[in-house]
Amino acid sequence: MADLSTNFVGIKSPNPFWLASAPPTDKAYNVVRAFKAGWGGVVWKTLGEEGPPVVNVNGPRYGAIWGADRRLLGLNNIELITDRPLEVNLREIKQVKRDWPDRAMVVSIMVPCEEAAWKAILPHVEDTGADGIELNFGCPHGMSERGMGSAVGQVPEYVEMVARWCKQNTRMPVIVKLTPNITDVRTSARAAVRGGADAVSLINTINSITSVDLDSMSPEPSIDGKGSHGGYCGPAVKPIALHMVADIARDPECNGIPISGIGGVTTWRDAAEFMALGAGNVQVCTAAMTYGFKIVSEMKSGLSQWMDEKGYTSVAQVSGRAVPNVTDWQFLNLNYVAKAKIDQDLCIKCGRCFAACEDTSHQAIAMSDDRTFTVIDEECVACNLCVNVCPVEDCITLEAMAPGQTDPRTGKVVDKEYANWTTHPNNPGAVAAE
Repeated sequence: MADLSTNFVGIKSPNPFWLASAPPTDKAYNVVRAFKAGWGGVVWKTLGEEGPPVVNVNGPRYGAIWGADRRLLGLNNIELITDRPLEVNLREIKQVKRDWPDRAMVVSIMVPCEEAAWKAILPHVEDTGADGIELNFGCPHGMSERGMGSAVGQVPEYVEMVARWCKQNTRMPVIVKLTPNITDVRTSARAAVRGGADAVSLINTINSITSVDLDSMSPEPSIDGKGSHGGYCGPAVKPIALHMVADIARDPECNGIPISGIGGVTTWRDAAEFMALGAGNVQVCTAAMTYGFKIVSEMKSGLSQWMDEKGYTSVAQVSGRAVPNVTDWQFLNLNYVAKAKIDQDLCIKCGRCFAACEDTSHQAIAMSDDRTFTVIDEECVACNLCVNVCPVEDCITLEAMAPGQTDPRTGKVVDKEYANWTTHPNNPGAVAAE
């Protein structure tokens, strides 16, 4: 059996599945239930400074986006950091860590961007016996309006500065949680590296308004007729998260900093994809809020079975394996040619492929009088649209042409033209170089 245990910046856990800092990790009751269900670790919901507790809204805190089958695709969250007293959270963290010493216990922190505030809270967290801290530089709503959260994460100089303050004042590993609400996430990740951070986690939630009530004319979720932007999470943000994780993993200036992947992890396959692109573990929130804590059992068994089938014996062997295959567009192989193929035995004659290709693509699918659909190789550019709109899995596939064959669309011999854009004659830079 594959070994799912991980050692992430010195923080050991029995599996790579952690609960992210969010409502599911707000109190001991939830966290203990999570550990009983099999989660490898948690990031405790973000703690603030001592003093009057944060006040959350007493109304709807989530907006939602659903698929056609009512499956939850994304949540918009306007909940703030913990509204429970600091001393209560610290006491519960200490007790849970004592009772579950083999599970990862990381504590998320967010205080004003002042060195004294960070120095003040760090000893309290250390006293709990927590394994590490996560600096919340990502929250895009409420706290950012107070100069915290993404207001810090969007300024690389602040990221570097606060990371350095924490590294100088704690023995615990420091994980910097990055905001996706920025032009290039690598700038913040590089700043975290310069500040001495042990790892980064990403992505935090994305600024969003999910919907508008057209009767009250208020954004959802609506509080007494008014709405505000919130943080978007769930399966819908996974592609954005994968891109940003890969960007950091392949950036030389990020110096191979360990990554905790967050953003729409719902299945073992999602987790494997994050790890293949450089993550050492993953954090989950929306899936647990949708299906309950026991979903981790499916994640663990699925990942273990897949690793066994592929011959991977540890999570570390998976982490980063896809990173060498992520490249810039200009280096893609322009000699590669494929054509769509339709399996007539699987085709249900719905016509989606024809409508999509005829109206919006390359007019590369023909329809006969008896609604038989075939690909016109002379027009097909293998754009993959037909594959994606087809409701029958594997009915339409792309098949690569072999080197030496002639592409009926262009008349060019496959593997005999230009390797990539850097050598293509239509590229002004390549022409100049010649």
